[in-house]
Amino acid sequence: MIILEDLLYTEEHMWVKPDENSEKAVIGLTDYGQERIGMVSSVDLPTPGDEFVETDVFATVENSMGEVTELLCPISGRVLTTNEMLLDAPEAINDDPYDDGWMIVMDIAQPEELDDLMTPEDYEKYVEELKIKDEEILEEEDEDILEVEE
Repeated sequence: MIILEDLLYTEEHMWVKPDENSEKAVIGLTDYGQERIGMVSSVDLPTPGDEFVETDVFATVENSMGEVTELLCPISGRVLTTNEMLLDAPEAINDDPYDDGWMIVMDIAQPEELDDLMTPEDYEKYVEELKIKDEEILEEEDEDILEVEE
């Protein structure tokens, strides 16, 4: 799992890279987020000029199994540009989530929202806790299956 040091993160597995003046930010899905979704087969991105409030659904991705995941906007602002390459090559989200797989660039409407995002260290701890919970759930499911088989 790759976590870059110069980004901020959300519990919904989005990354945010603000510019040095906190006026604009590039936004995408984290490496762990794309792993959880699976192979991305299509993406629906917003239109430049669209405005979102933090936690609004701003995009959707569909995996190869036909499951659609709504992506929540990590900050409030107006979309300046989208990565249109993803419309023809959505697998870039899986192959290179932090570079070719970026999704949108936004104006940052409320820079103080950046303070609510996780540092790389905090995100790494959060993901490790999720992995432990996932393992515990799998172990419980395995035990339930064994009980049914007996």
